[in-house]
Amino acid sequence: MNIGQAAKASGVSAKMIRYYEQSGLIPPADRRASGYRDYSDTDVHNLSFIRRARDLGFSVAEIGDLLGLWRDQDRQSVEVRKLALSHIETLEKKIVALQEMSRTLGALVACCNGDERPDCPIIDSLQSGREGEDVEIRARVGAVEKLAR
Repeated sequence: MNIGQAAKASGVSAKMIRYYEQSGLIPPADRRASGYRDYSDTDVHNLSFIRRARDLGFSVAEIGDLLGLWRDQDRQSVEVRKLALSHIETLEKKIVALQEMSRTLGALVACCNGDERPDCPIIDSLQSGREGEDVEIRARVGAVEKLAR
């Protein structure tokens, strides 16, 4: 089947299929005499595996490890579990970071009058904030100040 058919069957876009080939995640497809890629049912099965792993947020490198384990009939499930637990830890750290970003942005939005004036604590915070510095938001005036450490 051609790349469009493989994309439809696997749920992976043609562009991503090319990327996975280029990155070595999947082997290059066979070529027809016309030069077009030719994918087998096995290729589609591999692409579907990759799509499901991507849906769970695994990185390309982690998917490479998962593919290696999947293909290894002598694998130990402890290795797969270890990889999944590591990924869960990464996801939980990202969740905490996203929640912190949401709280900070929510506090800044609460301080913004959203009127016709140019004064804006959101812009002020983005302009003056430095990485690693805490900010204190005062709702009474919408001021953003750096906390002394």
